[in-house]
Amino acid sequence: MADTDYSFGNLDESPQEPDNRSDYRLTARAKAILELESQVPGADTDGGRNEECRIRDISAQGMSLLSRESLPVGALLSALVLLDHHSEPFKLTVEVIWCQPDGSRFLVGVKILESDETAYVEWVEAVASALASD
Repeated sequence: MADTDYSFGNLDESPQEPDNRSDYRLTARAKAILELESQVPGADTDGGRNEECRIRDISAQGMSLLSRESLPVGALLSALVLLDHHSEPFKLTVEVIWCQPDGSRFLVGVKILESDETAYVEWVEAVASALASD
């Protein structure tokens, strides 16, 4: 994916979707893998449960996702975000801010939480770079 794969706004945005972001949104063709259940430390089996979501748009402080299942508001989740023009995924911690049905899927809004153990700074820099080249 090239930086030109981002654009301002979201043309197919649902009118009932909350718009509480203070940042510009960039539409993006990317995916996020959310860790819904952690793997048991030291276990031989996977045991964890992940949800792969398509990202609708991103900003420095959050993103909206399409999920196959409803996610509880307030949930804190580990996430790996894969952007095509970055070789490494961004390891982030996100908080589910809202979740609403959208046909057979769910639209989910998440806030990216600042943490020393995550790639928060690198994420903010990547979004700033995409904004600057748009």
